[in-house]
Amino acid sequence: MSKKLVVIGGVAAGPKAAARARRLDPSAEITIVEKDELLSYAGCGLPYYISGLVEDRRQLMATPIGVMRDPQFFAQVKNIKVLNRSLATAIDRAAREVEVQGVDTGEVSRLPYDKLIIATGADPLEPPIPGKDLENVWRLKQVEDADRFRAYLQTDCCPKVAIIGGGLIGMEMTEAVVECKGAVTIIEMLPHVLPMLDADVAYLLEKGMRDAGVTVATSARVERIEGDENGMARCVVTTKGTFDAELVLLSVGIRPNVELARQAGLLIGPSGGIHVNEYMQTSDPNIYAAGDCAEKSCDMRGTWCALPLGSVANKEGRVAGSNAVGHVDRFPGVLGATALKIFDWNVGRAGLSAEQAAELGIPVVTATVAAPDKPHYFPGNQPIILKLVAEKANRRLIGIEGVGLGDVMKRVDVAITAMTAHMTVDDVAQLDLAYAPPYSEAMDVLIHGANILRNKLDGLLKGVTSTQLKAACDAGEDLMILDVRTPDEHQSGRIPGSTLIPLGAVRNRAGEIPRDKRVVAYCKTSLRAWEAICMLNGLGYDNVEILDGGFTAWPFDVHHGA
Repeated sequence: MSKKLVVIGGVAAGPKAAARARRLDPSAEITIVEKDELLSYAGCGLPYYISGLVEDRRQLMATPIGVMRDPQFFAQVKNIKVLNRSLATAIDRAAREVEVQGVDTGEVSRLPYDKLIIATGADPLEPPIPGKDLENVWRLKQVEDADRFRAYLQTDCCPKVAIIGGGLIGMEMTEAVVECKGAVTIIEMLPHVLPMLDADVAYLLEKGMRDAGVTVATSARVERIEGDENGMARCVVTTKGTFDAELVLLSVGIRPNVELARQAGLLIGPSGGIHVNEYMQTSDPNIYAAGDCAEKSCDMRGTWCALPLGSVANKEGRVAGSNAVGHVDRFPGVLGATALKIFDWNVGRAGLSAEQAAELGIPVVTATVAAPDKPHYFPGNQPIILKLVAEKANRRLIGIEGVGLGDVMKRVDVAITAMTAHMTVDDVAQLDLAYAPPYSEAMDVLIHGANILRNKLDGLLKGVTSTQLKAACDAGEDLMILDVRTPDEHQSGRIPGSTLIPLGAVRNRAGEIPRDKRVVAYCKTSLRAWEAICMLNGLGYDNVEILDGGFTAWPFDVHHGA
């Protein structure tokens, strides 16, 4: 007798699970239940459709050869029945049945199953902000929301848009609005945007956003959204001031959609997602969960987390689909790998940030390295900045963050592979990476970063991050900031309070450098600063360190002129 597989959810993990199950079991009876009209669309592409970069919404719902993934496609090509505009309202685990109600008709039916996959996704968080229900306070969850945004932004009104929330969706929508000639204020209650990044890296991105004309308000708690007599939002009132807005986007995060699973008595994990094992099984062995509704094992933390990404959802869906029809596959967990493009900036991260490691009580050493993504002489080279995190006790690479105009993601992906293999920084430094001038320097920036970590772990080098140096200066610490660049570089822009001693003069002018106070040396990338440190160490100095990443990685105010 054919197995009956029911999949609840038809966007990412659900269709992936159903398609995988069909490939492995041609005779299974497979049904997808989806409450909305549209199926299997690329939700992560919605901001790019809004901006106009993706011209036609149908591109988000089509196969690579342009065939629409609608119910007819699933029926004719995959022999999968789709009940769209149908809401799964209850799961009877004892009878192994799902209760389904037609959204338009109200008709109730019951679907029997041998195995069930829950892929109900996640919903936008609704913060308790007065005024959040005003007419032009919008959310972005599905294609219809994107249609409304696109229609509004592609008028000639050049609107003022306030985006509440500085996470991934907020960042992507910032670019979409600016591409449509809108003016953006992004409001984030935490000290910096993209809270998964360390502050010193996030501040670099914030600087780039401000340079692009975006108003960035951080550490700003929203008190209310004020409207006019017509019920339209007109401004957002925060603890950092009031910001005019003709449109407000609420983008403060998501929560896993687990109510159906909760009502069925399935275990909900500490992250708020449905608890699953490595086979994507829930607390009921006949029920699987995948995608944004399921919690994930975080490899570097040893904890559970929510990670709403299409890449993860599709991998989990594949595993759930395989296991639901009798094959065996495992999902090992996540490293929190994340990518973002905003304006000309590329951003990537994975593993633990230094701040996250500190919260977990893991002693770490970090290295920030700034370099071009290709040799300085090669046309089209662009700067990138990487921050690497290594566990002090065993020298393992456990985190990476990258920002810049160049190819950040290549380096992040290599680091992800290294972390997955539990490599040490010594292993990473000796990786035989493909090299040619159009692609990288002879010693790639990732390998430079690994070597800096090795020097630090071996006690050969001390460094300080931009935020640590800024905090020391703000606290009035008596230290010397030593600029070893050329006089022209010094005049074109320097860290406030810097003393200029060009690298070639350091040895002869060492007497001007105090031995009784902390000395932080920097240059453009801190390569010359490292040379200066070596000179000073040879002269008996033990109080010298570099500014990690150099002037390139300094996101704060600078002084100009003589």
